[in-house]
Amino acid sequence: MAWLKQSDYFDPGDLDVVVAGIAAEMGQHDSGFHQHDMGQLLFTQRGSIKITLANQLSILPPTRVAWIPPQVLHRAEMRGVVGYRSIYLSASCLNFSETGWFPSQCEILETTSLLQAVLERIATSPFDTDWKQGAGAHLLAVSFDEMHRARQEPTLLPLPYDRRLARISFEQLPPLLQEIATYIGASEKTITRLFQRETGMSYQQWRQQWRLIKAIELLAQDKTLSYVAQELGFANDSAFVSFFRKIMGRPPREYMAGSDTAKY
Repeated sequence: MAWLKQSDYFDPGDLDVVVAGIAAEMGQHDSGFHQHDMGQLLFTQRGSIKITLANQLSILPPTRVAWIPPQVLHRAEMRGVVGYRSIYLSASCLNFSETGWFPSQCEILETTSLLQAVLERIATSPFDTDWKQGAGAHLLAVSFDEMHRARQEPTLLPLPYDRRLARISFEQLPPLLQEIATYIGASEKTITRLFQRETGMSYQQWRQQWRLIKAIELLAQDKTLSYVAQELGFANDSAFVSFFRKIMGRPPREYMAGSDTAKY
């Protein structure tokens, strides 16, 4: 394991190991698009990470973990103070996983206190740890089993790629359908068809998913419910909480705190 400074260069491919963990205290940081030969488990002790893939984005808050498969192009952006943790897993390590869990697509998973503790232990272990037997092998086995059981979070947002939609900002609340139609000079019917084809969602569904992901990002920055509700265009706190609970099954603060209640 290596404690890195934000400015340090690190490539897990330079190490001849099956598992490599790193940790860093990050301020504002943008990794740019890149990829690894090793699979990556990404999580934080505090703060959030915006993860952008070729055609999706998501927000990773504390108490969740992202799985990024080998060779998947991705970008990680951090704002504020982030307790960054990353675990890189070689192909040989993935092959001796008894669960066979590791999917070919990026996933965001809910974590239990046990999984959080085990991932932290792995991330802060020495590079020369023996992961094929003894304590190292047991830690990996527990983490693989916990991730195999973990609930997948509905926090990936598919991105449209039509050039007419390129001017939409993913930082600010997207306009209503009739407003975006006027803005880009296309009919509401055309926009609806584009979003359905390119994201699998209607524009309204896509906009609601954007609001959910942005809400998680703001909550991870310790913004108040009133602030989040106002930023995302809700009439009041109650309307925002009802929206969040309907999608995520629990109110915002409870979701952000995580839960050991199994929902498998």
